[in-house]
Amino acid sequence: METLSNLECFIRTADAGSFSEAARQLGLTPAAVSRNVAMLEKNLGARLFHRSTRRLALTEAGEELRQGIAGSLEELQSALAAVSTERLEPSGVLRVSMSPSIGMGWLMPMLPEFLARFPRIRPEWHFENRQVDLVGEGYDAAIGGGFELRQGVVARRLAPAHVIAVASPGYLQARAQPAHPSDLRTVDWIASRSLQNGRIRTWVLRNGAGEEVAMEASPSLVLSDPAAMREAALLGLGIAMLAVPDVLPQLEQGTLVRVLPDWHADAGAISLYYASRALLPAKTRAFVDFVTQAFERDRLAERFAAVPSHA
Repeated sequence: METLSNLECFIRTADAGSFSEAARQLGLTPAAVSRNVAMLEKNLGARLFHRSTRRLALTEAGEELRQGIAGSLEELQSALAAVSTERLEPSGVLRVSMSPSIGMGWLMPMLPEFLARFPRIRPEWHFENRQVDLVGEGYDAAIGGGFELRQGVVARRLAPAHVIAVASPGYLQARAQPAHPSDLRTVDWIASRSLQNGRIRTWVLRNGAGEEVAMEASPSLVLSDPAAMREAALLGLGIAMLAVPDVLPQLEQGTLVRVLPDWHADAGAISLYYASRALLPAKTRAFVDFVTQAFERDRLAERFAAVPSHA
């Protein structure tokens, strides 16, 4: 009977298309993955991959084996994980991708408590404003919004992603405050450019009565990062549209104030993304549970919501 390691190395290599990528996902060396696959081929008496200097491709026998065992292998791994997860202390490198504003502003303050609870986990956190390929790039989890839910990836909603207009009190003192989204045409707008399509981001604002108005404004300043946009607003350079968690401390301190407090844009949800629930390693399960419990304990979903001022 083939070992689980040999079969897992074969499946990961078939999915990734290379020994090196499969090795990175499994935490092994490329040589070890190659040896396991070679041993499987020897025992089966069949070549499973066409090998070249540039890429690997499944043979007919390899494709047949892949289709035949993929589901069974996942079920076996799930059963083993269910037995062992509760007994093993969470440990290992925990690779997580998150936006800089959410990560630095809200996740980093939780890190001391997390490490005190799980001392054998070694966080490797990547602060980046992009949607990563969770499985393909070898991340254990990601926190953000709008990720494509590929097969085997699930999303756990943490909080709403509401976007509001903010400015410094000094900026608003010197000019008339906008009373309606149409008034934004006359303000200094601190804009951002979409990483996905390269266009200036615009928003559809809505209020508690259900009205929707498309924002119409010409940017006076374009910045690529929410933290930079927040800093520009603090410097009195104009009005910025930013997610509530990016500016909540400044709003609570009074260094920024809401413009059009009855209006906001809905950008979906801030979610925690991770691989299939049934196959989570103990370290990932510990992180998922810790973060969701922390959001509930600190009422972050409620605090991140752009509740109209008259509600």
